[in-house]
Amino acid sequence: MRRVALTGGIGTGKSYVTARLREAGVPVVDADVLARQAVAPDSPGLAAVVTRFGADILTRQGLLDRARLGEIVFRDEAARRDLEAIVHPVVRVATEQFFAQLPRDTPCAVADIPLLYETGRDRQFDAVIVVACDRATQVERVVARDGLSRAEAERRVAAQWPIAEKVARADYVIRTDGTFAETDEQVDRLLEKLDA
Repeated sequence: MRRVALTGGIGTGKSYVTARLREAGVPVVDADVLARQAVAPDSPGLAAVVTRFGADILTRQGLLDRARLGEIVFRDEAARRDLEAIVHPVVRVATEQFFAQLPRDTPCAVADIPLLYETGRDRQFDAVIVVACDRATQVERVVARDGLSRAEAERRVAAQWPIAEKVARADYVIRTDGTFAETDEQVDRLLEKLDA
């Protein structure tokens, strides 16, 4: 089985591309989903986050207030590293479990990992796909999707490696600056290469 990582940046269109891969029958695991599970109610991960950041990051119902935590970690690099030190090990284990439970004759499977290069995990995969668009498009998408101010969206984009650097390291690149049809064509060509 080919172990493939998919990455990009916030607002580059990774979710759309992973949805297309799933539709084509490719097994995909999403590190963002695994990260949410790592801090689920009553989990050791949530307890560790509360210990580090305080009970103020919880809602009245005792759930993680992701917006409040995001405000903290995207303004403070040390806080972001502390959060990653809690969540990333759990995500790594869950990702390995995903690959291990797949049938041996699975041609390829994909792990969607937004911070792949930032965490040095690219070396753990046979190939890397980078989903990319220009920075202005990224920022516009984050503002529209998350309801953030332009300054906050810029801060979140800046917290990740520049897309150009990720593209330079990629085995495959899918550009999402154009239409959905153009993106679909690129995904179809990528699937042919992965099946080859």
